[in-house]
Amino acid sequence: MAFIPYYLLILFLIIVIDYFAAIFIEKYHGKQRTISLLISIVATCLVLFFFKYFNFAAKNLNWLSSLWGIPVNIDYLNIILPLGLSFHTFQSLSYTIEVYRGNQKPERHFGIYSLYVMFFPQLVAGPIERPQNMLHQFHKKIEFDVDKFKSGLKLFFWGLFKKVVIADNLATYVNPVFQDPSLFNSGSVAIAVIFFYFQIYCDFSGYTDMARGAARMLGFELMKNFNLPFLASSLTDFWKRWHISLSTWLRDYIYEPLALRWRNGGVLGIALALMFTFFISGLWHGAEWTFVFWGLAHGVALVIELFSAKLFRVKNRIFPKKIGTLLGIVRTFFLVCVSYIFFRAESLTNAIDIFDSLLDLQISYDQLNFINFNKTLVIGHSIWDFIIISILVICLMVIEKAQAEDGLVIAFKKLPRYFQVIIYQVFFVILITYGVWFTNHASFIYFQF
Repeated sequence: MAFIPYYLLILFLIIVIDYFAAIFIEKYHGKQRTISLLISIVATCLVLFFFKYFNFAAKNLNWLSSLWGIPVNIDYLNIILPLGLSFHTFQSLSYTIEVYRGNQKPERHFGIYSLYVMFFPQLVAGPIERPQNMLHQFHKKIEFDVDKFKSGLKLFFWGLFKKVVIADNLATYVNPVFQDPSLFNSGSVAIAVIFFYFQIYCDFSGYTDMARGAARMLGFELMKNFNLPFLASSLTDFWKRWHISLSTWLRDYIYEPLALRWRNGGVLGIALALMFTFFISGLWHGAEWTFVFWGLAHGVALVIELFSAKLFRVKNRIFPKKIGTLLGIVRTFFLVCVSYIFFRAESLTNAIDIFDSLLDLQISYDQLNFINFNKTLVIGHSIWDFIIISILVICLMVIEKAQAEDGLVIAFKKLPRYFQVIIYQVFFVILITYGVWFTNHASFIYFQF
């Protein structure tokens, strides 16, 4: 509302269309039912296209027309993308599709359905909820629960810690390299590429933790959106752990219907369904060719995994299980880091420059290097700052792994009360001291989607 007040009308329009479309889907049969669904999908997607993809389409059509010598020049729209438009668009679409499939009864209470679309913790950056998880929660009488409030508060501050202490500090290493990779050698670029993986993870999962924590304090439970993606042993496994609400949305509403339709094509049909799904995934993330290439890179890698499944089974017989899993984690981590070059790059030219810098193995000490021993700098930071942020990243992985296994909570509860208080105090001192507050690094990456 504080951003651009009349953008609330966009939400209101989507809510009204989908609210009545769901009721008509239940009321009618046959063609009328399908038409109601199509009206909902087309209207919702048109809003998304207008704000997010019109200029992208115009730019590409203008380029093609100039290439073919056709006198066409489409003017660009001078508009700002509404915060979280892609998120609540997909959430609205899932509602009418689930009603059409018979998995969800249409919500008759207009206020409760509006709340489903506009629930503030996850409105602008997810997770993308399903009606089966949220609507029934809004019908329940919520009473204050001390344990839920404490749990939500801890989750909220853990998410805030990941965002301002880890993600925003990593951004100070990543941003200079991606802005002008020519100033840095391959060591610096490699560090920036690896750090971006953890930056975007802490930035996005940090927001998700804050959203889930805020909702839990109010008595509601949002779905888990991340499950230790840095431990994924394959890209297939990665997409079961990363942005789970989006990956399951794409699976349920795009990949599975296409794979079913193209099932007569065998493995080739599945491969085509994968490629189209990740093309949509890339386009969903942004109206730039860099995002499309990022999505297609994942699609190609998943197709290769699909066709080389037998090879990986042979590998698992050659190596002991733990070593095979470790090799898979390292391979997946490398592939995801490399693919994120397209995601982070400001243009395809910038992405090519990053790849060029990575492949340039000659170290030039005339540049701002990975480590400048004369000034003890790592991409403009002291060596101690670099060590501290690296330790924080390692601690993050250890803590989140322990949290997932419930070992950390059990061990923490066994500690004496005074020791627990000391740990909380140290946590808040680090949060306040090392947190990056109110700078150009502080905005959430996924707000732009």
